[in-house]
Amino acid sequence: MSLPLAEIVPWGRNRDEYERMFALTSADQHKHILDAGGGPASFNATWPGPIISLDPVYAYSADQIQKRIESTFELIIGSLKTNATGYLWEKITSPDDLGGLRMAAMQVFLEDYRAERAGRYVAGMLPYLPFAPDSFDLALCSHLLFTEESP
Repeated sequence: MSLPLAEIVPWGRNRDEYERMFALTSADQHKHILDAGGGPASFNATWPGPIISLDPVYAYSADQIQKRIESTFELIIGSLKTNATGYLWEKITSPDDLGGLRMAAMQVFLEDYRAERAGRYVAGMLPYLPFAPDSFDLALCSHLLFTEESP
């Protein structure tokens, strides 16, 4: 169940974004967390509690992921700039601001991924989880849309 790297568009969030998006609290730091579809987010690298991230991109080396980030980053930012009026720019004020936040998060991820992969980054994707039932107290998913084909 491998996803070709050419089909992956890496785009990582940081810990602050995760905490706000999922309303995480200090009590959650003691929970076993699954970050499904974590991609090149820095959440796993910076969260103080037990966490495992699951994503098809983890089947690739840090160098391969970094090259894919570099090859897609300007395309994503360019598209954001073209469609900037379709977004609500509050805490993040512009496409360039967003690009800086995402690139910083992905760099933290790459450093952590290179240094320590021992079981914290697992190659795989939903809906198939390679974990025993009840392995986690909390599952997070920041980048996923399930669709169903029409008959």
